[in-house]
Amino acid sequence: MAGNTIAVIDYGMGNLRSVSKALEHVSDGKPVVVTADPAVVAAAERVVFPGQGAMPDCMRELDARGLRAAVLQAAKEKPFLGICVGEQMLFEHSDEGNVPALGIFPGNVVRFPDDKMVLANGERLKVPHMGWNEVCQNDHPLWQGIDDGARFYFVHSYYVVPASRDLVMGTCTYGVPFTCAVGRANIFAVQFHPEKSARDGLQLLKNFVTWQP
Repeated sequence: MAGNTIAVIDYGMGNLRSVSKALEHVSDGKPVVVTADPAVVAAAERVVFPGQGAMPDCMRELDARGLRAAVLQAAKEKPFLGICVGEQMLFEHSDEGNVPALGIFPGNVVRFPDDKMVLANGERLKVPHMGWNEVCQNDHPLWQGIDDGARFYFVHSYYVVPASRDLVMGTCTYGVPFTCAVGRANIFAVQFHPEKSARDGLQLLKNFVTWQP
């Protein structure tokens, strides 16, 4: 296994083909491998942790496949990118199913509040939040080459509420302002789907491939 491998963690709940194909497009020859093998994750240079679906299912499948320890270790020592539920799982607890998550970051995952899902003209906003939306950036290397306010593609009903503002690397508004990107040290994670977000999404993935935190 090449030391410069980018491992995409497969615990049965991610949009794996789209993520891996997008990474291959920008990896500049670095091998991209979709894997459920903790040894492959441990040997990789950098790790991508995607996810979609319900949080209780994601946590159950992660444990059932013996990948929890590999994820926790990778998050300590490698360039690490979380996507969608892969961002949410980094926090302590999710209101979705009332389940504990991995606890790497302090904070919780909450649902969009029904009473706030109304525009000024009275029109109701649908949950899940689905479609393109503007992201306001806080300074981070993974935003390089991407305009502040660029639009990314979202599909979610829950979002993270970090306990520390220092973790917040990007925000968005859908009825309420919410955190849509977080980061600390070697970890960066986003609620949106860069693999579905056209040029700017590919630029973010390209930045991750070359990022040296």
